[in-house]
Amino acid sequence: MIGKIEELIQRYPLLSSNQGEIYKAYELMKTSYEDRGKLLVAGNGGSASDAEHIVGELMKGFKLPRRMDEALGERFIAIDDACGAELADKLQNALPAIALTSHTSLNTAFLNDVDGKLCFAQQVNGYGMKGDVFMAMSTSGNSENILYAAITAKAKGLKVIGLTGKGGGKLASLADVMIAVDEEETYRAQELHVPVYHCLCLMLEEYFFGK
Repeated sequence: MIGKIEELIQRYPLLSSNQGEIYKAYELMKTSYEDRGKLLVAGNGGSASDAEHIVGELMKGFKLPRRMDEALGERFIAIDDACGAELADKLQNALPAIALTSHTSLNTAFLNDVDGKLCFAQQVNGYGMKGDVFMAMSTSGNSENILYAAITAKAKGLKVIGLTGKGGGKLASLADVMIAVDEEETYRAQELHVPVYHCLCLMLEEYFFGK
């Protein structure tokens, strides 16, 4: 796994100061998945798109094949021979992850009925369980809705990974692991976030499905 981080740093030297925290984030996520936990992830604007992107890499095959267990495939076929065979052939193993940004009806209802800046916090309260991980994405580290969600996550026993720009903002005091890339401009920070979370997803896939 260290090799993937070294490759990342070779390609993106600006991330050299973040390599220790990237590995710590990987360890937090790996431990959570080993204990049947899940990842919750949220951000605003471009970071909302990144949240969806991360979920896409974790919930299906990224670089490696993720064949279903034979025993589960046999149970599919026992229920329905034709459909079960197709499920057994095409479904892939997943690392459970939920983007809190994509639940439009819930988020707009909570915004209208209660308080919009607490939409992500409400989802963390509803989905989050002790041992899960919340990845909080904010280039400034000061996005109110992300801070409220991080506080809720810590109160419920989740680990918090912060993915921000330079300095980490207020999120730095809440995160168990803080990956604050060395850029202040929003779009430049987001350009570095993509290779960071790709590296995390690659390492997790290699650990759980590389055999």
